[in-house]
Amino acid sequence: MKAVLLAAGLGTRLLPLTREIPKCLIPVNGVPLMDYWFRLFRKFGIDEVLINVNHLPEKVKVYVDENAHDLKVTLIYEKQLLGSLGTILNNRQFFHADEDVYIFYSDNLTNIDLSRMHQFHKSSGSSFTMGLFRTNNPTGCGIVELDENSTVTSFFEKPANPKSDLANAGIYLTSGSLFDNLPEFETNPDHVVDIGFHLLPKLVNRMKGYPIPEFLLDVGTIDNLNFANNYVKANPVLFR
Repeated sequence: MKAVLLAAGLGTRLLPLTREIPKCLIPVNGVPLMDYWFRLFRKFGIDEVLINVNHLPEKVKVYVDENAHDLKVTLIYEKQLLGSLGTILNNRQFFHADEDVYIFYSDNLTNIDLSRMHQFHKSSGSSFTMGLFRTNNPTGCGIVELDENSTVTSFFEKPANPKSDLANAGIYLTSGSLFDNLPEFETNPDHVVDIGFHLLPKLVNRMKGYPIPEFLLDVGTIDNLNFANNYVKANPVLFR
């Protein structure tokens, strides 16, 4: 199975740590964040991964060369950031219409059961499933509403008056059929396109939402990174 790991962010919220360490390699309880992703991929049969890089790309390459021997990893260097959707569009050849592909934001730490999410996706018949989590800060997230069939009936990025606490987890499951919904998008260095702002609103009433029951945390801030360090230290078995 395939996955895209979006890892090109600058990690400005984690300064000064990210001056010398790319965000995707920031250690959580002494282990680089990317290693947790590689563990998850191996556990659930993801063996082909596309990773985009920008900040300190040589350090990511060294890490991948030394730690991904059993995974087929393709590193894509973006001289100028394209945005999360721009990366997907610029790598259409990685997607095939009849093959499911996960898309992950690398600054998450999670022990999600990907088999359970995949089963949900297949049984729903949808071409796009968005992973969700419950947040205590809905004005700072992409917020969705679901109907009784788990269809996303509304999506607002960082709403001033949120209608729910179900938030975009930065984990998606789709296939090459995704591009049937993207005919109008063009990518170039001056047109950065983002999954949350540009794609998801177009998929309202067509995509499914999957609430993730397992642990998930964006470790892109110092406070969340400290929380993650303590959580993994107290619950190491969850991340093996």
